[in-house]
Amino acid sequence: MGSRTASKDIITLRGSAAIVSEFFGYSANSILYNRGIYPEESFTKVKKYGLPMLLTQDEGVKSFIAGLTSQLTEWLEAGKLQRVVLVIMSKATSEVLERWNFSIETDAEVVEKGVIKEKSDKEIMREIQAIMRQIASSITYLPCLDEPCVFDVLAYTDKDVAVPFTWIESDAKLIKNPQMVKLHSFDTKIQSGHTGFLQER
Repeated sequence: MGSRTASKDIITLRGSAAIVSEFFGYSANSILYNRGIYPEESFTKVKKYGLPMLLTQDEGVKSFIAGLTSQLTEWLEAGKLQRVVLVIMSKATSEVLERWNFSIETDAEVVEKGVIKEKSDKEIMREIQAIMRQIASSITYLPCLDEPCVFDVLAYTDKDVAVPFTWIESDAKLIKNPQMVKLHSFDTKIQSGHTGFLQER
């Protein structure tokens, strides 16, 4: 007589950290593409989260994002990362034009006791899909960035975190008189990510 084993999607802190950091890497690529920070031809199309996604082929940017997601993974596994902000600035004046905020909340019990959680991979992917679609559609209502721009990334961590030498202390790079737009959130049951962006009114 045949038998069937039902399986559940087990989420560990390490697995959750990998999901969240990978999500940020793809989000950063999507923002850089959709906001025209780098030329369209410098991106290549891949499939991720059941969607066509665009990844930069610029070696400098690829290296920066790879190093960034690696460091974010380390902080996420320790439960020390609170927020990541991708900042878009005028290349000429360094004026901050947009701040894309990714807030992270980590279940303290999981960090302290190693508790595991359960959530369907498909459900997590659906939640991330919704955010990616919102980022892609932002070009329809955000004002055109009609000047050369650059980007930077800020990380907000717990105060007891050792900061690698490749990171430096920074001001908050705030926007005067900002307008906030909230996007969808996603949840791995261990870490939840809340996304939104600020722009000038």
